[in-house]
Amino acid sequence: MTATSSPPPSERSLHFLEEIIESDLASGKYQSILTRFPPEPNGYLHVGHAKSICLNFGLAKKYGGQTNLRFDDTNPVKEDVEYVDSIKEDVRWLGFEWAGEYYASDYFDRLYEWACRLIGKGLAYVDDQRQDEIRATRGTVTQAGQNSPYRNRSIDENLDLFRRMKNGEFADGEKVLRAKIDMAHPNMLLRDPILYRIIHAAHHRTGNRWCIYPMYDYAHGQSDSIERITHSICTLEFDVHRPLYDWFIEKLEIFPSHQYEFARLNLTYTIMSKRSLLELVKLGCVSGWDDPRMPTICGMRRRGYTPESIRLFADKIGVAKHDNVIDLSLLEWCVRDDLNRRAMRRMAVLDPLKIVITNYPEGATEDIDAVNNPEDESAGKRQVAFGRELYIERADFMENPPKKYFRLSPGSEVRLRYAYIIRCNEVIRNAAGDVVELHCTYDPETRSGSGSTRQVKGTIHWVSVGHARRAEVRLFDRLFTEARMDAIPEGKSYRDFLNPDSLRTVAAFVEPALTGLPPLTNIQFERLGYFSVDTDSTPDNPVFNRTVTLKDTWTKQLKMEH
Repeated sequence: MTATSSPPPSERSLHFLEEIIESDLASGKYQSILTRFPPEPNGYLHVGHAKSICLNFGLAKKYGGQTNLRFDDTNPVKEDVEYVDSIKEDVRWLGFEWAGEYYASDYFDRLYEWACRLIGKGLAYVDDQRQDEIRATRGTVTQAGQNSPYRNRSIDENLDLFRRMKNGEFADGEKVLRAKIDMAHPNMLLRDPILYRIIHAAHHRTGNRWCIYPMYDYAHGQSDSIERITHSICTLEFDVHRPLYDWFIEKLEIFPSHQYEFARLNLTYTIMSKRSLLELVKLGCVSGWDDPRMPTICGMRRRGYTPESIRLFADKIGVAKHDNVIDLSLLEWCVRDDLNRRAMRRMAVLDPLKIVITNYPEGATEDIDAVNNPEDESAGKRQVAFGRELYIERADFMENPPKKYFRLSPGSEVRLRYAYIIRCNEVIRNAAGDVVELHCTYDPETRSGSGSTRQVKGTIHWVSVGHARRAEVRLFDRLFTEARMDAIPEGKSYRDFLNPDSLRTVAAFVEPALTGLPPLTNIQFERLGYFSVDTDSTPDNPVFNRTVTLKDTWTKQLKMEH
């Protein structure tokens, strides 16, 4: 997918959700809209959730409405306050604030009453079958299911059993409450779906008050209705759930929220499954949920992604009705586009090769003016110490260069960024024959800004040996080697495609101005890429994470390999 500038909102054609909302408002169906973001607090949010967040909050903002944050906390075994707190932090970091903070557990009493109402209407029953028996009798897409032998229990018996389920008289899995719909329905989700199951486990908010918990399909639409959500927006895999969503609302005769589906985000070189992400953490494949290689929002934040870049990405991929796969390079383009405007420029050498400028006075130093950000004139300039001994990147020297090689080689000249033109005169080797030092001379008349008209084709960056500070630099790359992680071949696991080179740590030399910066500060290491100060960083041991390279080197590398 090619990244291009998005047209202004006033010029961009409406996507289908905007068309629906504008029609609803114009017809008077709603005076204002209310959306919601309803995550389950059983893990950390990832970039796919970020798309949903931007969509729900963005639509509400555009049309003068509001958005609720509601936690779908109906499974006490998997949920935790840690995840609740992280979700709130992520939503706020993306730049959004919710109108109301709610939990499905807020509605447990009402959901129980409504389940009793369904029983009273003859539309729900207590089933004693085990889960495997229910699964075996559900049928297939071409074969009808079988009615439960308990399907025709009387209303009074069902109400009594359901009350006793609530009171904790039965063990986990001993009974469930099912809707009574149609075991031959072509939509298998309407073949007497389970509404409640028994789970004797403490809930992070309600403690041990409940031992029966509603299923997602039962709790979701009713929670929307209680909050009077006008547009319940979810991803495409829930389209087959919509008839059940509508069935509950119709039978309970409650506020008619309506569900709309859009295509979920599929991103190359990425997995979005919470289960798989949790497994990566537990197996030690990554350092944690906030590992900068993870697609989690907290991982992307730690890597150096900005909320602006993620919102830009969400805008560029748009809103579709059909699933597609977005190339990771578009997300990387968005962060480059944003950081190019905001990131301060600094010089750092990741693979140092020492040079000695033999005609520069020993012990002398001078301050060189360097631009902080060429995209932002108000950012001003800084001074960088220059001396006789410097570090350059080892990759900026080649002893036997090919044609059109414009960096340093024996007898050639380059410009040191912001400083002087130098010439390589001598190559110094160690006993093993490795190049360890270059002896160069400089032209004192060619200092940048001096008015000198002499030019050379190559410019390289540097740091002064006497002034540089040591730093740890973590070079992150894509976590997987396979682009289509949504289509792994049969018999393979996502772990078979883990990239062994997704993290490389190097000891670097950096400008003194790069020490003591607060975590998450965004920096461009000139000519190398965009980096961010890691949360592990200290004044004595600065640590930087590579956010993204200056160019898409990965795709080019793959083309060369194949």
